[in-house]
Amino acid sequence: MTIAVRGGRKQQRMIHFNKPSITEIEEGFIREAIHGSICGDGTFTKRATALFLEKTGLANAMLTTSCTHALELSALLADIRDGDEVILPSFTFSSTANAFLLRGAALRFCEIDPLTMNADPVHIASLVTGRTKVIAPIDYAGIACDIDAMSDIAEKHDLLIVQDAAQAVGSLYKGRPVGVDSDFACFSFHETKNYVMGEGGAIFIKNPDLYQKAEMLREKGTDRSCFWRGEVDKYSWHTVGSSFLPSDILAAMLLGQLTRFEEIMQKRMRAWDFYFDALEALESAGKLRRPVVPTYARHNAHLFYILLDSGRERDELHDFLREKGIGAVIHYVPLHSSPFGCAMGNRPEDLPLTEEYAARLLRLPLFPDISEAECDHIVSSVQDYY
Repeated sequence: MTIAVRGGRKQQRMIHFNKPSITEIEEGFIREAIHGSICGDGTFTKRATALFLEKTGLANAMLTTSCTHALELSALLADIRDGDEVILPSFTFSSTANAFLLRGAALRFCEIDPLTMNADPVHIASLVTGRTKVIAPIDYAGIACDIDAMSDIAEKHDLLIVQDAAQAVGSLYKGRPVGVDSDFACFSFHETKNYVMGEGGAIFIKNPDLYQKAEMLREKGTDRSCFWRGEVDKYSWHTVGSSFLPSDILAAMLLGQLTRFEEIMQKRMRAWDFYFDALEALESAGKLRRPVVPTYARHNAHLFYILLDSGRERDELHDFLREKGIGAVIHYVPLHSSPFGCAMGNRPEDLPLTEEYAARLLRLPLFPDISEAECDHIVSSVQDYY
């Protein structure tokens, strides 16, 4: 692997876990935005939103300051109140939970499907009570959850689905865009995601009648968006709300990324496929397990993980790769067994599959401009460990 030389001493160059791909296209849009209106809902916000809809096949979506805020906006639109229950996987980021806790909901954590690391629909069905209002699945690694199974449960019990699709921009479920089958779907453009704007997100709203309400919630509870479109002669305060509208400078960054949508997707897929093919022999030998992509899903190469035989082995391989200059990382500490989750009365043994698989999972570096030589070094290092 390439090494750097400093002061006569050779140092191994670190392959970072993530590195955004920024080109002159993004830089040009940002320069242009700086000399225009830099607040939210300007020219670049509109252009980036339109291109996001075009590339994903969604409709009724708007940009937000983060996926976290998109989830909080969903909780407001779903009218979550004290005492409502929300079912969600424990193997997710804290934002999925916080959005509903902030509205007073009680959380019911469900098990994962060990094949996909997504929420298990069978366990979800067993957790529904008369107080359940929302199912909040995720799409781990950009691999779509079984949304038809979730929808069957939601329809049977008159529930809403708020899909945390933070990792799934561009992914498909049975040929349909991820998110389109849910009442609300939330996406991320964080620095670690496929398409980035530093901090940012988007929300899809299935019911078009709620779109204007979402605009008001996003604009501090006012009808300011209607005013700028010339639909009212002045804007005023109509409801509760917050500031969920990203700066046009960040939207300019996203526009550049979405302009390169296919290029970025292809580059990530090339690295994902390299790992998948190169690690086949180790999986056949029973050393590790590669990601499983169900036939109903087309993923977006968001991340590549391997499952090791035990948590101890995962930690040893993690440290071994670090010594080789490879920024492999673990993922979520399950929410139910985190300090705050335990403070709410949950116990690690409540979800044994989630505990086991979270402890065995290791993510390998994957970003658009990772080279084949870097991928080969990573695979060779995993092979060296065994």
